[in-house]
Amino acid sequence: MRGYRLHAFDGAAGLRLEELPDPVPGPGQAIVHVRACSLNYRDLLVAKGLYNPKLMLPIVPLSDGAGEVVAVADGVSRVRPGDRVAAAFMPGWVEGPPSDAKARSALGGGGAGMLAEHVAIDAEGLVKLPAHLSFEEAATLPCAGVTAWHALITEGALRPGETILTQGTGGVSLFATQFAQFAGARVIITSSRDEKLERALALGATEGINYKTRTDWDARARELTGGVGVDHVVELGGAGTLARSFKAVRTGGRVTLIGVLSGGGEVNPTPALMKNLRVQGIYVGSRAMFEEMNRAISLHQVRPVVDRVFEFGQAAEALSYLESGAHFGKIVVRVS
Repeated sequence: MRGYRLHAFDGAAGLRLEELPDPVPGPGQAIVHVRACSLNYRDLLVAKGLYNPKLMLPIVPLSDGAGEVVAVADGVSRVRPGDRVAAAFMPGWVEGPPSDAKARSALGGGGAGMLAEHVAIDAEGLVKLPAHLSFEEAATLPCAGVTAWHALITEGALRPGETILTQGTGGVSLFATQFAQFAGARVIITSSRDEKLERALALGATEGINYKTRTDWDARARELTGGVGVDHVVELGGAGTLARSFKAVRTGGRVTLIGVLSGGGEVNPTPALMKNLRVQGIYVGSRAMFEEMNRAISLHQVRPVVDRVFEFGQAAEALSYLESGAHFGKIVVRVS
């Protein structure tokens, strides 16, 4: 079979398409014929050696993929050949709270990932797909979708009438917009480009803020909420935006830490103390969260926002496109 492996921490240039051995299911495993993969910012960090500089190379990259089960090991009954499935970001995190052991099962950053024609995955880590989604759409769910669900619904307990502020127009932010919409919440979204804001408003966001022309976007968010502040910030920027997120959120509100798009740095924690904020990191989520999210996606017929689909031989170009920041929503690689 064909598959990609990362041979050097050189971004897209470190990827090589190779002939790899066909996987054989070990105990408790299933073989998935991968039909599509999607890219996350984490995949770019992995490819550059910024996520885990000690990662043993070469390795099959990417955490997110969807396809069909083609074989299972003896005794596996949870899935069967022909099932349309996606792998959970951490196949070892089935339910309950996270742990170090569960985190170590994350695909594409510790163990082998999904960017190959066939992969062997623990059957307990597989999730059946909503029937209305294509493989390309379903491949966007494991990381970005589950992260947004975990932040807003599982931990955030989002209620009708509340207001969220989400940063940028990548996958997590747009999933957050869609989930907040069917939860009856108001969405304020930020971007550096007016045309992206217009698309986000068409998707269901209530207000948009261009943070290039309105650098005090936190003040604008407070203006849009009558000076009170938003109930929930989906914080994707990291240290470079966290101080403004603390200002944008209401007293007693919630800030979920998800991304580090602006890099690292120091942040003054005093506002979190003085405003009695709940600040929580979100590292994707469990298989149980994935399944709960899929039930809601099926009920509301949500369709993930796919910006562009690349063919299998164009995976390096897809990673470079991700780095450019030009995308609106998710970038997908069609495997076969």
